[in-house]
Amino acid sequence: MGFGFSSKPFFLFLSFLLFSSLLHLFPPVESAPDYTTLVYKGCAKQSFTDPAGIYSQALSAMFQTLVSQSMKVKFYKTTTGTGQTTITGLFQCRGDLSNTDCYNCASRLPTLADKLCGKTLASRIQLYGCYMLYEVAGFTQISGMEMLFKTCGATNVAGTGFEEKRDSAFSVLQSGVVSNHGFYATNYRSVYLLGQCEGDVGDSDCGECVKSAVQRAQVECGSSISGQIYLHKCFISYNYYPNGVPRRSSSSSYAHSSSSSSSSGTGQNTGRTVAIILGGAASVGFLVILLMLARNVMKKKHDDY
Repeated sequence: MGFGFSSKPFFLFLSFLLFSSLLHLFPPVESAPDYTTLVYKGCAKQSFTDPAGIYSQALSAMFQTLVSQSMKVKFYKTTTGTGQTTITGLFQCRGDLSNTDCYNCASRLPTLADKLCGKTLASRIQLYGCYMLYEVAGFTQISGMEMLFKTCGATNVAGTGFEEKRDSAFSVLQSGVVSNHGFYATNYRSVYLLGQCEGDVGDSDCGECVKSAVQRAQVECGSSISGQIYLHKCFISYNYYPNGVPRRSSSSSYAHSSSSSSSSGTGQNTGRTVAIILGGAASVGFLVILLMLARNVMKKKHDDY
C-alpha cells in the first residue's frame, strides 16, 4: 500500500528537525577573551634618572611583592622606598578570576611595564583580567573620574530598542556593583555587563565612579553594540547580543562572568535552565521515536520489493 510520499525525504526532514532541536538545546559556546591580552598602556612622559640604581631596586622589590600577593588576593597596594625615592604601586585582578588565573595575569605585568614604558615616573598596564600601576613620589595626581581609555564596537544598532535595553541594564549594573562591594557581572535583557572599582574605593564612591563611566559610555559609544570605558578608579564593559547572551567557554572562573554574581538571581536562572533542558530532552526523545518509525517504514517498503 502506498503512503502518498517518499519515505527518504521524510526521513531527512526528521533528521533535520532532530539536529535543529539539539542546537536549540545546546546553544553555541562563545570563547571568553584571553585575560592576559593587553588592553592599553599608560606611561608618564617623564623618566627618572637613576645612576645609583635606587629607583630600580625599589621598583623591583615592589613588583615582587605585588606578584607574590596575587596568589592570595585580587587587590593589593603597597609603598616602598623613602623620601623622594618612595614608590606607591598596586595591582588588581577581575573579581571573577581564580587565584591561579590572577597570579598568571599579574605576573606578566612587571615585564610589560618595563618593556612598554621603561623607567618612567608612573605607568599603568591594563590587561583584560588585571592591571598594575605605580607612581614615584611627587607625581601629579589625577581625578578618579578621569577617563584613561575607551573602545566602542564598530556595529551600530540604533532604532532597534537597543538603547532602552542598554540603559535599563546599566541601572542594574550601577546598583549591583555597589551592593556587591566593587565588582559585578551579569546578563540583563540580552546585554552582558561587567563593572569593577579599584579595591580601596568605598561603596558610595564606587557607585559614583560607575555612574560616571556609564554616562561616558552613553555619550562616547552611542548606539555601538559594545563598549569598554576605563576611568582611573573604575571600569565598565557591555556587549549586546540580539539573539541572547551566549554561554562562554574557559577553563577558569573567568568564563563564569556570563552569569550574575548576585545570589538572588541564581535560583531563578537554575530553575529556568532545568525546565529548558527537560523540555528540550522531551522534544528530542519524541523526534528520535519518529526517526525510528520512519526507519522501520523504509525497511518494510524495501522488504516488500
